[in-house]
Amino acid sequence: MSIGGNEAVRAGLAAQLVPLWRYGLVLSGSRQAAEDLVQATCVRALERSGQFTPGTRLDRWLFAILRSIWLNELRARRMREGAGVEDAEAVLSFDGREAIETNILAAQVLREVWALPEAQRETVYLVYVEGLSYAEAAQALDIPVGTVMSRLAAARARLASLKDEAGPKLGENHGTG
Repeated sequence: MSIGGNEAVRAGLAAQLVPLWRYGLVLSGSRQAAEDLVQATCVRALERSGQFTPGTRLDRWLFAILRSIWLNELRARRMREGAGVEDAEAVLSFDGREAIETNILAAQVLREVWALPEAQRETVYLVYVEGLSYAEAAQALDIPVGTVMSRLAAARARLASLKDEAGPKLGENHGTG
Protein backbone atom coordinates (compact mmCIF):
# COMPACT_ATOMS: atom_id res chain seq x y z
CA MET A 1 0.00 0.00 0.00
CA SER A 2 1.30 3.44 -0.91
CA ILE A 3 1.46 5.75 2.12
CA GLY A 4 1.88 8.76 -0.18
CA GLY A 5 -1.24 7.84 -2.15
CA ASN A 6 -3.24 7.45 1.04
CA GLU A 7 -2.12 10.86 2.31
CA ALA A 8 -2.72 12.53 -1.07
CA VAL A 9 -6.25 11.16 -1.31
CA ARG A 10 -7.13 12.16 2.25
CA ALA A 11 -5.67 15.64 1.75
CA GLY A 12 -7.35 16.33 -1.58
CA LEU A 13 -10.72 14.62 -1.28
CA ALA A 14 -12.64 17.48 0.34
CA ALA A 15 -11.73 19.89 -2.47
CA GLN A 16 -13.22 17.48 -5.05
CA LEU A 17 -16.67 17.05 -3.48
CA VAL A 18 -18.42 19.77 -5.52
CA PRO A 19 -17.00 18.72 -8.91
CA LEU A 20 -17.84 15.10 -8.09
CA TRP A 21 -21.39 16.07 -7.15
CA ARG A 22 -21.82 18.01 -10.40
CA TYR A 23 -20.55 15.02 -12.38
CA GLY A 24 -22.88 12.74 -10.44
CA LEU A 25 -25.77 15.08 -11.26
CA VAL A 26 -24.85 15.11 -14.95
CA LEU A 27 -24.82 11.32 -15.01
CA SER A 28 -27.88 10.65 -12.88
CA GLY A 29 -30.08 13.71 -13.23
CA SER A 30 -30.92 13.40 -9.53
CA ARG A 31 -29.58 15.35 -6.56
CA GLN A 32 -30.01 12.36 -4.25
CA ALA A 33 -28.32 9.99 -6.68
CA ALA A 34 -25.46 12.49 -7.11
CA GLU A 35 -25.00 12.64 -3.35
CA ASP A 36 -25.05 8.85 -3.13
CA LEU A 37 -22.50 8.61 -5.95
CA VAL A 38 -20.18 11.07 -4.23
CA GLN A 39 -20.44 9.19 -0.95
CA ALA A 40 -19.72 5.86 -2.64
CA THR A 41 -16.83 7.44 -4.55
CA CYS A 42 -15.30 8.81 -1.34
CA VAL A 43 -15.58 5.44 0.38
CA ARG A 44 -14.02 3.61 -2.56
CA ALA A 45 -11.29 6.23 -2.96
CA LEU A 46 -10.36 5.94 0.70
CA GLU A 47 -10.44 2.13 0.54
CA ARG A 48 -8.22 2.13 -2.53
CA SER A 49 -6.12 5.19 -1.78
CA GLY A 50 -2.98 3.09 -2.02
CA GLN A 51 -3.70 2.71 -5.74
CA PHE A 52 -3.54 6.48 -6.31
CA THR A 53 -0.22 7.76 -7.63
CA PRO A 54 0.83 11.00 -5.89
CA GLY A 55 1.65 13.74 -8.37
CA THR A 56 -1.12 12.70 -10.77
CA ARG A 57 -4.52 14.36 -11.04
CA LEU A 58 -6.71 13.28 -8.11
CA ASP A 59 -9.83 14.72 -9.73
CA ARG A 60 -9.39 12.55 -12.83
CA TRP A 61 -8.91 9.46 -10.68
CA LEU A 62 -12.04 10.28 -8.67
CA PHE A 63 -14.10 10.94 -11.82
CA ALA A 64 -13.14 7.50 -13.11
CA ILE A 65 -14.20 5.92 -9.80
CA LEU A 66 -17.52 7.77 -9.80
CA ARG A 67 -18.22 6.74 -13.39
CA SER A 68 -17.44 3.11 -12.60
CA ILE A 69 -19.85 3.19 -9.66
CA TRP A 70 -22.52 4.83 -11.86
CA LEU A 71 -22.16 2.20 -14.57
CA ASN A 72 -22.47 -0.55 -11.95
CA GLU A 73 -25.59 1.16 -10.60
CA LEU A 74 -27.09 1.33 -14.10
CA ARG A 75 -26.53 -2.38 -14.55
CA ALA A 76 -28.13 -3.10 -11.20
CA ARG A 77 -31.03 -0.73 -11.90
CA ARG A 78 -31.86 -2.60 -15.08
CA MET A 79 -32.48 -5.62 -12.88
CA ARG A 80 -34.83 -3.74 -10.57
CA GLU A 81 -38.20 -2.18 -11.23
CA GLY A 82 -39.29 1.37 -10.64
CA ALA A 83 -36.00 3.18 -10.78
CA GLY A 84 -36.73 6.69 -12.02
CA VAL A 85 -34.59 9.65 -12.98
CA GLU A 86 -35.35 13.14 -11.80
CA ASP A 87 -35.70 15.90 -14.40
CA ALA A 88 -32.49 17.97 -14.35
CA GLU A 89 -34.34 21.22 -15.11
CA ALA A 90 -36.60 20.70 -12.10
CA VAL A 91 -33.62 19.85 -9.90
CA LEU A 92 -31.64 22.93 -10.91
CA SER A 93 -34.39 25.57 -11.02
CA PHE A 94 -35.44 27.74 -8.11
CA ASP A 95 -38.71 29.32 -7.01
CA GLY A 96 -39.26 33.02 -7.34
CA ARG A 97 -39.53 35.41 -10.25
CA GLU A 98 -36.06 36.92 -9.86
CA ALA A 99 -34.36 33.55 -9.67
CA ILE A 100 -36.25 32.30 -12.72
CA GLU A 101 -35.42 35.41 -14.73
CA THR A 102 -31.79 35.27 -13.63
CA ASN A 103 -31.45 31.61 -14.53
CA ILE A 104 -33.55 31.37 -17.70
CA LEU A 105 -30.59 31.24 -20.07
CA ALA A 106 -28.87 28.64 -17.90
CA ALA A 107 -32.08 26.59 -17.89
CA GLN A 108 -32.23 26.74 -21.69
CA VAL A 109 -28.63 25.59 -21.96
CA LEU A 110 -29.20 22.81 -19.43
CA ARG A 111 -32.31 21.67 -21.27
CA GLU A 112 -30.41 21.48 -24.54
CA VAL A 113 -27.41 19.73 -23.01
CA TRP A 114 -29.72 17.30 -21.18
CA ALA A 115 -31.29 16.45 -24.56
CA LEU A 116 -27.93 15.13 -25.76
CA PRO A 117 -27.36 11.38 -25.74
CA GLU A 118 -25.80 10.27 -22.45
CA ALA A 119 -22.34 9.59 -23.89
CA GLN A 120 -22.18 13.06 -25.48
CA ARG A 121 -23.58 14.77 -22.37
CA GLU A 122 -21.00 13.07 -20.16
CA THR A 123 -18.14 13.97 -22.50
CA VAL A 124 -19.32 17.61 -22.78
CA TYR A 125 -19.39 17.84 -19.00
CA LEU A 126 -15.91 16.45 -18.47
CA VAL A 127 -14.28 18.61 -21.15
CA TYR A 128 -16.24 21.88 -20.98
CA VAL A 129 -17.32 22.04 -17.34
CA GLU A 130 -14.51 20.25 -15.53
CA GLY A 131 -11.81 21.29 -17.99
CA LEU A 132 -10.34 17.88 -18.70
CA SER A 133 -8.18 17.64 -21.78
CA TYR A 134 -9.34 15.28 -24.50
CA ALA A 135 -6.75 12.74 -23.35
CA GLU A 136 -7.83 13.04 -19.70
CA ALA A 137 -11.51 12.67 -20.62
CA ALA A 138 -10.67 9.66 -22.75
CA GLN A 139 -8.83 8.11 -19.83
CA ALA A 140 -11.68 8.83 -17.38
CA LEU A 141 -14.23 7.37 -19.82
CA ASP A 142 -11.96 4.49 -20.86
CA ILE A 143 -12.36 5.33 -24.56
CA PRO A 144 -9.98 6.46 -27.34
CA VAL A 145 -9.21 10.19 -27.69
CA GLY A 146 -10.76 10.09 -31.17
CA THR A 147 -14.05 9.00 -29.65
CA VAL A 148 -13.96 11.98 -27.28
CA MET A 149 -13.39 14.29 -30.25
CA SER A 150 -16.17 12.62 -32.20
CA ARG A 151 -18.62 12.87 -29.31
CA LEU A 152 -17.82 16.56 -28.81
CA ALA A 153 -18.24 17.31 -32.51
CA ALA A 154 -21.56 15.47 -32.55
CA ALA A 155 -22.69 17.31 -29.40
CA ARG A 156 -21.77 20.70 -30.87
CA ALA A 157 -23.64 19.85 -34.08
CA ARG A 158 -26.68 18.67 -32.09
CA LEU A 159 -26.69 21.79 -29.92
CA ALA A 160 -26.38 23.99 -33.01
CA SER A 161 -29.32 22.20 -34.64
CA LEU A 162 -31.40 22.57 -31.47
CA LYS A 163 -30.66 26.29 -31.48
CA ASP A 164 -31.68 26.54 -35.14
CA GLU A 165 -34.91 24.60 -34.50
CA ALA A 166 -35.85 26.68 -31.46
CA GLY A 167 -35.46 30.03 -33.19
CA PRO A 168 -34.48 33.22 -31.36
CA LYS A 169 -33.45 32.86 -27.74
CA LEU A 170 -33.53 35.25 -24.84
CA GLY A 171 -31.22 38.19 -25.42
CA GLU A 172 -31.00 37.83 -29.20
CA ASN A 173 -32.00 40.95 -31.08
CA HIS A 174 -33.75 40.13 -34.33
CA GLY A 175 -35.53 43.44 -34.80
CA THR A 176 -35.41 45.29 -38.09
CA GLY A 177 -35.72 48.76 -36.58
